[in-house]
Amino acid sequence: MPKAFTLRHRSVVAAVVLAAVIVFMPVRAHAASKEIIALQTQVQQLLDMVQRMQSTLDQKFGVLQHLVEQTADNANQMTQTVNSLQQKLNQQNDALSGKIDTASGQVQSLNDSVDELKTRIAKLDKSVQDLQNQLQNVQSAPAGVQPGVAPTGSPESSPAGPAGSAPATTAPPTASGGAPAPPLRETFQAALRDYNAAKYPVATGEFQDVIHYYPMDDMAGSSQFYLGEIAYRQQDYAEAIKNYNAVLENFSGNPKAVTAQLHKGFALISSAKKEAGIHELRLLIQRHPQTPEAAQARAKLNALGVHSTASQR
Repeated sequence: MPKAFTLRHRSVVAAVVLAAVIVFMPVRAHAASKEIIALQTQVQQLLDMVQRMQSTLDQKFGVLQHLVEQTADNANQMTQTVNSLQQKLNQQNDALSGKIDTASGQVQSLNDSVDELKTRIAKLDKSVQDLQNQLQNVQSAPAGVQPGVAPTGSPESSPAGPAGSAPATTAPPTASGGAPAPPLRETFQAALRDYNAAKYPVATGEFQDVIHYYPMDDMAGSSQFYLGEIAYRQQDYAEAIKNYNAVLENFSGNPKAVTAQLHKGFALISSAKKEAGIHELRLLIQRHPQTPEAAQARAKLNALGVHSTASQR
């Protein structure tokens, strides 16, 4: 209750008490009776005013209390609504991240298939060129020398294959004990299928076979990259970074090298090495500014609230 009202209330109470004292005092003179009656009337009026003021204050306090309760209820409802929206946003972000990872894996598989197709086309072109050279040699051979037959006095050569093609002069590498090594393309394709099917232990062994038996082939670099991807998906970031580094150091010309550097930066950030990861992404943007990987690196840096170049503030 306000201080001013308390002082007024005390004054009214004092007046009432004084009036009561006066009322109950012995009447000494008949002339004073009219004044006493008038004073009693005024006291009664004051009491009525106090009661009305008390009733008004009670009503206003009740209204104020009701408003406070409504405000508290509205604040609670707003808090619940905000929490619900936050949960929905988190769920949508998780679902979007999963879709992005799936699409990224599919794009990587497609890129790898395109790379393999390019490799096959290049080898086919080389075979056609070799065949043309052999045909030219056959057509320009001296008279009396039959195609596919060594001249007299020279060491005997192996019979020519169909259409005069030269026989194979290289043999595939062999495993320990003399057993032949697994075929390169079939092994890599099987590893890629197992990787896409999330059969990571099987895919790991197949990728390791490609690296072991064909260490100089481009598919060995791609296999090294996918070993890093398997470790990354299993949140073994240290192993993932190790494999990405192997791609960047030993297979820098591999089509997967740029993606390896991008995912190395992601792995560094995920393993609480934020500054190193930011440096790696900035380095990728500097070296390959027009690639899709550079766009992903910029998006990641923007999400972290940092600039794509160290010179910007």
